[in-house]
Amino acid sequence: MNSPYVPGGWQSRFTRQISRFLARDEIELDLDHAIVSVSFDDFPKSAVTAGAEALEARGWTGTYYASAGYVGQTTHHGEMFDADDLHRLESAGHEIACHTWEHLDCAKSSPEEVITSLEHNERALRELGLKQPLSSFAYPYGETAPGIKTALASRFQTLRGVRPGVMRGRADRNLLPAVGIDGGEAGIQRAVDAAEALAQHPGWLVFYAHDVQANPTEWGCTPEDFERVLDAIDRSGAQVLNVRDAYAAITRSAA
Repeated sequence: MNSPYVPGGWQSRFTRQISRFLARDEIELDLDHAIVSVSFDDFPKSAVTAGAEALEARGWTGTYYASAGYVGQTTHHGEMFDADDLHRLESAGHEIACHTWEHLDCAKSSPEEVITSLEHNERALRELGLKQPLSSFAYPYGETAPGIKTALASRFQTLRGVRPGVMRGRADRNLLPAVGIDGGEAGIQRAVDAAEALAQHPGWLVFYAHDVQANPTEWGCTPEDFERVLDAIDRSGAQVLNVRDAYAAITRSAA
């Protein structure tokens, strides 16, 4: 739980690939303007001190996929969130969303194990003072399996992965694509390019980030790079909504 992810072998890769095509629940996106959602996984304190503050300076809110098993710990992402961070985000209008409690790999676990973990996670978040419902979920490591998608579909409005892409026309709400704000200069440029492309080709683009600090991990970014991506979003003219509110707006427009 406290170390970086090490990908599995061919079986994990096979499961990851078939999950894109099975247990789908498609939504229609009939958008005349772009929508961007910015999310954070796990999440470290820097996603609050640097991440939330940068969003709020522009009048935006984000989505924070919380693994309550990390509370009070220090991981490779740095110091992790605590109850005060949770309260601070919720009071500012950010969405608190669900991960598994111990960052369980959904592609290597049974539906029963995943449900037990996420229910543990929700209880722990409630004990920390969370008031809002948990309507969004992200698969830890971005990994899932068709049976997990089916088991969680009735529990959450959206289930998010990490396969990059912009949603246009139709999308699988059980495995939303997302673009990382990570990967050094090349990764940040890909994120910037994805945002800027929305000006000509509207869609729903979900970003995900982890730590936002001067010396980030492979899965993080610097505050300056985070601002670069936010500037690109601003230039695109996209409406910025957290995942919960974006899904609500998209389903209303398609009704």
